Amino acid sequence: GKAIASHLLEAGVEDIEFANGSFTIAGTDRSVSIMEIAQQINDGLKLPKDAPQSLDVDHLTDPGPATFPNGCHICEVEVDPDTGHVKILSFVVAQDAGRAIHKGYVEGQMQGGVAQGIGWALNEEYIYDDKGRLANPGFLDYRIPVASDLPYIETVIVEVPNPNHPFGVKGVGEVNICPAMAAVANAVADAVGRRMESLPISPPKLLAALKERQESEL
Repeated sequence: GKAIASHLLEAGVEDIEFANGSFTIAGTDRSVSIMEIAQQINDGLKLPKDAPQSLDVDHLTDPGPATFPNGCHICEVEVDPDTGHVKILSFVVAQDAGRAIHKGYVEGQMQGGVAQGIGWALNEEYIYDDKGRLANPGFLDYRIPVASDLPYIETVIVEVPNPNHPFGVKGVGEVNICPAMAAVANAVADAVGRRMESLPISPPKLLAALKERQESEL
């Protein structure tokens, strides 16, 4: 920055001082701001070959020990053996939110993440035809959970303040997506006696697995 400013201000690099976002010739009121330099570079400013051709800054920050949010999900399901449909009967999510400054918002984030995880677990998938074209580009075919697909999602907010944050908070919104998938898959496995090895656990896929198990038992 100083090398470019010295070129624009026609002064030696050693005479350039930087403060409050501007480069100034020491002892004078002649200055140029970072914004002005950036604009001139963007406009095609010609610089000496030995001068930097852009404004680049490297900075390394060590935030110290990290803290990780965590939680526990409990899911109860009912499986229709004739259709392969999985109904979520109840769902409880307990999660460490650090310090829950606005408990209503924290609860909503936990419930929203669980709903997304349930969608990934049971319905959401991209389907392509033999030409590689997406066959279910709309929400009529790409099934996401709606209110009638879900029970009331009970939340338990655990508060263990984050020592590395001034307010003690921890991330909430995305922590609860992956555990929901695992909880649903475990519940389905417990219900039907067969572990599904890929998601989503859609009705056709679950029916095929149940049929395969029945045939193997004959």
